[in-house]
Amino acid sequence: MSNKAVIITGPTASGKSSAALCAAKKHNGVIISADSMQIYRSMDIGSAKPTAEETACVEHRMIDILDIGEQYSVADYKQRAEREIASVLSSGRLPIICGGTGLYIDALYYNNEYCQFDCPPEIRESLTAELRCIGGEAMLKRLAAVDPESAAKLHPKDHKRIVRALEVYYATGSTLTEFNAQSRNKQSEYDFLNIVLCFRDREKLYERINSRVDKMVADGLIEETKRLISQGLLESATASQAIGYKELCGYLSGNETLEEALELLKRRTRNYAKRQITWFNRYTDAVRIYKDECEDVDDAVEREITHFLNKG
Repeated sequence: MSNKAVIITGPTASGKSSAALCAAKKHNGVIISADSMQIYRSMDIGSAKPTAEETACVEHRMIDILDIGEQYSVADYKQRAEREIASVLSSGRLPIICGGTGLYIDALYYNNEYCQFDCPPEIRESLTAELRCIGGEAMLKRLAAVDPESAAKLHPKDHKRIVRALEVYYATGSTLTEFNAQSRNKQSEYDFLNIVLCFRDREKLYERINSRVDKMVADGLIEETKRLISQGLLESATASQAIGYKELCGYLSGNETLEEALELLKRRTRNYAKRQITWFNRYTDAVRIYKDECEDVDDAVEREITHFLNKG
């Protein structure tokens, strides 16, 4: 059985889904999502989830697997995604991991192993009680004092992960960041081709982002946001962090105009794209395809995959 798999990643609105869809059709592939918000049911328009026509055409996995109130860790993602990769390979098809969540891509590409240990219950109970007393923001500041890298990745509402990172430190004397850094020693059993879609001219990417937000609104993003809020979106520690919904709350509550809310959404999406670009620039051995310098990105991706599959 082949151990070859493809990763197609890049910033939001860079054309990942289209490239993955074309590659899957050409190479008998199955798309495995690496998007931390597409895993949630009903978060469709705002997460740019594939359409019913696209999923009918090519099999997609790791989409619509959770309700919005459920939490999902990177370790959870890696465990299930690896099962999906093995399943696709055993069926003689090509796994194509597609998405822009950097932590998910790292977990597979670097074969990160996540800290597993039994924390003394009194430490966890003490931290949980303190969090209830002083709140998530204060606990996140405490984490930042000992492990700023982990703290920078978390939201004050992500109570479970804040407590987890602190209990690692108090139980072992080492930070979660240090544990994760040590975990990158183990070679992955998969041979990955990592393709990063890029733009030489960021303004062109930002124009695509702005246009996509306008299209999402035309497709019903505001109505979807209302529905999700009624289902408890804002109380969800993980799903509430999704860009695309919370930015509309000011408009829906009557505190902002629609124009102001959409400008906020566009700005935050552009800022998120900047962070993604910085993250994926660490992949020094990735194949980079510049969308604004390429006549047909989907064709360029397909050629890279063909070369990868045909070599020894």
